Amino acid sequence: MVDQASEPRRVLLVTHTGRDLAVEVARVAHRLLTDAGLVVRLLTEEFEAMKLEPVEIADDPAKAAQDVELIIVLGGDGSILRGAELARPHGTPVLGVNLGHVGFLAEAERDDLEQIVDVVVERSYTVEERMTLAVDVWHDDELIFDTWALNEASVEKAAREKMLEVMVEVDGRPLSRWGCDGVVVATPTGSTAYAFSAGGPIVWPEVEAILMVPLSAHALFSRPIVVAPTSQLSIELIAAWHGRGVLWCDGRRMVEVPPGAVIQVRRGKTPVRLARAHEASFTDRLVAKFDLPVLGWRGRAERDRNPDAELDRSSQEEI
Repeated sequence: MVDQASEPRRVLLVTHTGRDLAVEVARVAHRLLTDAGLVVRLLTEEFEAMKLEPVEIADDPAKAAQDVELIIVLGGDGSILRGAELARPHGTPVLGVNLGHVGFLAEAERDDLEQIVDVVVERSYTVEERMTLAVDVWHDDELIFDTWALNEASVEKAAREKMLEVMVEVDGRPLSRWGCDGVVVATPTGSTAYAFSAGGPIVWPEVEAILMVPLSAHALFSRPIVVAPTSQLSIELIAAWHGRGVLWCDGRRMVEVPPGAVIQVRRGKTPVRLARAHEASFTDRLVAKFDLPVLGWRGRAERDRNPDAELDRSSQEEI
């Protein structure tokens, strides 16, 4: 039997080597992790760009997260989605350090790097599972493409000057037909990404549901909808319209969709695991990421200090 205590602890470090800041932070992260006794693994192309030593080199991206305790991603949400691609087949948790703009999937900011390494070394992080989407494209009763998404699957018009005509179904029943620029189907995790920009609702990550948001639909009934996680959404590109579409999943995997094709979206069987180093609530994350105006909020602590004011307010409400 192998002594687990003697096995080295491995961390896969993923970053955007095309950005000087990302390379600089990766060098610091590598030093902190190796000084703490952890083995750092890099993808071949990232090793070639940074020449860090000592490292393990992963020649095959499909196996890069194998036997790895954690993937640390340095970058924005795009880089974290790339890390999720590597992690998902192996169930490896992903921990993001934001070097981008909003970085909603990230757990920490650049200035928190030393603290994050301490959390990793001490194994004091928690792991939560985020639901994914399974996406199939059918044409003439033939499966022509299948993939998955953590944030969203978006069906969009291929030509700027042409709309798409789509028929949307929920659980095999027709819902509505629209002329539109496209349709976004998102997870709660993706509700703060493309779906949010398109006017969809923000859904707390603990809620299990599937969102659908039409893009610039020419119809009276074209509001975002939220369906059960057990539902299946189907988007058919009306063949008579002759409009070609493009399917994007997480902005990373793309396929052209011909007229008459049907895109089916349902809950994926394999979740993505995100590592959390902080106990901050999703509400606090929203406030911080979107810089929401909460100045002046008294909060529970202030109410506890001044219970008479709360009683006075309750009396006024009764009157």
